[in-house]
Amino acid sequence: MRLRLALFAAVAVAFPGIAHAQGAQASSPPEFARRIDQLKPGQWVWAPQVAPNGPVLIYVDLSRQIAMVYRNGVRIAATTVSTGKAGHATPTGVFTILQKDAKHRSSKYNNAPMPYQQRLTWDGVALHAGGLPGYPESHGCVHLPYGFARELFALTDLGVTVVVQGDAQNHVRTSENSLLAPFNDKGQPVEHQALAEGEEYRWTPELAGAGPLSIIISKSDQRVVVIRNGTEIGRSVARIDDSDPGSHVITLIEQAGRPQWVYVGLPGHDEDAGHVLDEATINRVHMPRPFYEAVKAQLKPGSTILVTNSAVGAKPLERLTIMDAVVPRP
Repeated sequence: MRLRLALFAAVAVAFPGIAHAQGAQASSPPEFARRIDQLKPGQWVWAPQVAPNGPVLIYVDLSRQIAMVYRNGVRIAATTVSTGKAGHATPTGVFTILQKDAKHRSSKYNNAPMPYQQRLTWDGVALHAGGLPGYPESHGCVHLPYGFARELFALTDLGVTVVVQGDAQNHVRTSENSLLAPFNDKGQPVEHQALAEGEEYRWTPELAGAGPLSIIISKSDQRVVVIRNGTEIGRSVARIDDSDPGSHVITLIEQAGRPQWVYVGLPGHDEDAGHVLDEATINRVHMPRPFYEAVKAQLKPGSTILVTNSAVGAKPLERLTIMDAVVPRP
């Protein structure tokens, strides 16, 4: 906390207009996915441990003045933004990051500072730290909180896809609760289809033959979703007996020559870090045996599990009796 306060003070000195507009800076675990519409101007959340590897996608929702960051198809961050005001609308479409400059200054607007600039168009539209009054007020750029802009700048490479959609002049606040990316890393819409009635699981590994593996265990939906290299390759019903309202991230490592699931510390759950997944916790999850066997065959060190109350785009909760259930083991 002291470090954050010191950093904020430094920002206030270097860029007084920007720092004043940031509002309360916030960082929290992935439960934010259920509360995005309650972020106040300048607030942001950041949990990159949820998906440590994989393709990155940035989605800017003009209608809600929110930006979300996905890695490997899983949301890892969200922030309030301020986009183009009337007469200077932020263009919609699919863009890529063309240029990065941490200390950029505007050549169009009186040498104004644009810290952590990530250019989307050559005529001046970019992501960068800027004012966040709670409504569209930029000249076309996407203004981000200073701390968020800094973290995002460190995360991205040139060529990362940025999707901009919506209408900033008609601000709406509708919930989009799924943790899963609505687009792939090429900016193409992705539909995460619920299981059909009576369908216990779906397994299509051929959709993504290689890449980082993320497994989401949704306690609210009673579903397990498997994503590889940003593409959903599997989905299953599950029985998850866990009343813990928090989120936890677990990663697969190799220890003494054998696989071991170990907790990763998240904001709010720092005490988890380094603890081995215990048998009692494993026994709370049951899934169809064929699905479990298929997923297990794909596991490698670095595979990540996110246990969350957030949704994964399922139909209303159906607690099905799984005909051939099994408890997952490393």
